[in-house]
Amino acid sequence: MALPITSEPIPLLTDSDGVVRVSGTRVTLDIVVAAFKTGATAEEIVQQFPVLPLADVYAVISYYLKRHDEVEAYLQQRKKLAEKIRKENEKRFDPQGIRERLLARRKLKGS
Repeated sequence: MALPITSEPIPLLTDSDGVVRVSGTRVTLDIVVAAFKTGATAEEIVQQFPVLPLADVYAVISYYLKRHDEVEAYLQQRKKLAEKIRKENEKRFDPQGIRERLLARRKLKGS
């Protein structure tokens, strides 16, 4: 009996915001790659994110390894965007003294 060899689609989708996620989940490519780069196995990634099918995690890791440069460029782009958004938020909501403001608010509510 011959084993049928078929290609499987890569279980990644780009959402309306341009974020790449594992198909059918809210888990991003960023998260899977970051876990893999810190030494997590596919099985450990599934333990951290039980919504992910093990075969999909292996497929995503394979995609990352085969398209390393493109994925790294995407991850850098995401990192720059996150930094830009963080700076914009800090301009709108000054993080200096936030702990003191929160403690003061708690004290007022406790009175």
